[in-house]
Amino acid sequence: MSMAKITWLGAMLSLSCAMTALAAPPIKDVLLASFKPKGQATLERLDQDATQKACSTAETVSGELAARIIAENTATIRYPADGRYLGDWRNGDKIAQTGTGLQYSDDPAKPAGGNCYACHQLAEAEIAYGTIGPSLKHYGKLRGTSEAVLKYTWAKIYNAQAFMPCSTMPRFGYKNILSEQQIRDVMALLFDPASPVNQ
Repeated sequence: MSMAKITWLGAMLSLSCAMTALAAPPIKDVLLASFKPKGQATLERLDQDATQKACSTAETVSGELAARIIAENTATIRYPADGRYLGDWRNGDKIAQTGTGLQYSDDPAKPAGGNCYACHQLAEAEIAYGTIGPSLKHYGKLRGTSEAVLKYTWAKIYNAQAFMPCSTMPRFGYKNILSEQQIRDVMALLFDPASPVNQ
């Protein structure tokens, strides 16, 4: 093939890609056309906050952008006013295993679950779990229950973006997915010596 043909083909390919990009509607328009509000699943969930926008548009997240995301999300963390971090691990286990909540087909009167097993191994006996997140098996047994460890874990559950910019972990407290009591119960699942996590 001659150099002129290669150059011409390259130009046509570039032009085709450019025209496709120009013809494509903005992603938000595509989403708005595709999603319909139904029950508790409103179109508000398509509105991105500053962190979500940054994570959706940046090619890489490092340096100044990462520091900004961490600082902004750290400022959102609310620790329990009464200083109690731990609830009932049995309730925490139910929350960790429940994958429903906030979808149009879910009962809005029922609390959302954490669906923790979708991303983490928690208990040794669990045979089906995700591996997107780290294993949390023996979490409390390995880390202890110092004030610093409890605060770190609470904050990580409350808003993971405060530690890992653009993390795929939901911001359970900040986005009101889990209540303060539910976070306490999940914390107990991670720390209580009787919990299956620490067996």
